Amino acid sequence: MCKKLKKKGQGPLHQTSLQPRGAGELGGGEGTSPMAASPTTTSSCMPWNGVDDGEKEKKRKCDLIGYEALPDWLKDNEFIHGYYRCEWPMKETILSIFSIHNETLNVWSHLIGFLLFLCLTIFTAMVIPRDGGRSGWSSRSSAAYWGDLKEMANMTVALRHEALAACFLLPPSAAAAAGLSEDGQQIPTSCPPNTSSSHVHHSIQIQDTTTSMPTDALTATTAGDPVTRWPLFAYLAGAMACLLTSSVCHLILCHSERMAYITLRLDYAGIAALIVTSFYPLSYYTFLCAPSLQRLYMGTITALGAAAATVSLVPAFQAPELRPLRAALFSCMGASGVVPIAHKLVLYGGTAKGAVASAAYEALMGALYGLGVVVYAARVPERWAPGRFDLVGHSHQLFHLFVVAGAYAHYLAGVEYLKWRDVDKC
Repeated sequence: MCKKLKKKGQGPLHQTSLQPRGAGELGGGEGTSPMAASPTTTSSCMPWNGVDDGEKEKKRKCDLIGYEALPDWLKDNEFIHGYYRCEWPMKETILSIFSIHNETLNVWSHLIGFLLFLCLTIFTAMVIPRDGGRSGWSSRSSAAYWGDLKEMANMTVALRHEALAACFLLPPSAAAAAGLSEDGQQIPTSCPPNTSSSHVHHSIQIQDTTTSMPTDALTATTAGDPVTRWPLFAYLAGAMACLLTSSVCHLILCHSERMAYITLRLDYAGIAALIVTSFYPLSYYTFLCAPSLQRLYMGTITALGAAAATVSLVPAFQAPELRPLRAALFSCMGASGVVPIAHKLVLYGGTAKGAVASAAYEALMGALYGLGVVVYAARVPERWAPGRFDLVGHSHQLFHLFVVAGAYAHYLAGVEYLKWRDVDKC
């Protein structure tokens, strides 16, 4: 466990504590942070050398600290002044998912998003129709309709049998008075005696009305196999990979410089996976009847994603001054989706409702992603009020929300592709 160590007034290496002060109090001692508008803390990234029985011990505290006390590898956004974790032990770093700091909402926003897409994956596998054809997406398919009629007919047959059997348990006069008939034939007015040595079995012929079911209605429901689902599942896997790696990165990045290097690379790879797999439903289902175009679009975006992930491995790529470059790289990858979408509308915009519906969701997705990138690159609103949005409302948190919303919009587009291609095949 991390123990809080009292400051011994060792000069400018330390900042003031996060403990609240009275009105107008500036804080005593040296090393007071110049950013009075936001709380700062004693630096835990600086080794504290104490003497215990003549031996020096290096102790590290698990306190939240201010921006100026961070090492260079943790400095990313100077407009967020406080509530930083720095070089905490791994156990405390992981358990900090349940504590309050400036990464708490970054962790949970994408962790909840990951669970959402996990549920969507299960839903897609178990609930979305897989029988193909237009009937698979209607509220009452023809197969289900005729199947229900057959069940009702069978139930009626069973009830008739039971009613006729009950007749023979009635007194002869009551059976004669009832005048029951079956298929226009009068039931005998005298029931046979119920003796142990004599059992009469009555065979009742009832026509199965379901045999007259139109063959074209049944054929329509089974004509052709459903279109393959793997492009949509690939997208769901890419979305989950992106959200999970982002959540893990924001949680344990502060542990060490080495851990920051590894998790940031994973984070960028997750973003590339989300963008690449987003193209798979679009390219596969749109150009289902044009395999050459299908391979062209899918191969191009896969190559771009691999190049972006490779560039992300360069350590200098993480430098704060390259923030606009990082945003531009992944934005250009996503924006390249305009080409196949426009191509789709040219080919099918006037003939396929599914093409138009999916394009509408993709436009919503692009707007959400684009707005998130603008917020991320501009670092608003914390730029307008430094220190005021350290815990809640800063740009990275808003960016995360836009990413989850945009990814969900693209999932809805994927569902529209399935509706379209299950009905209109090549």
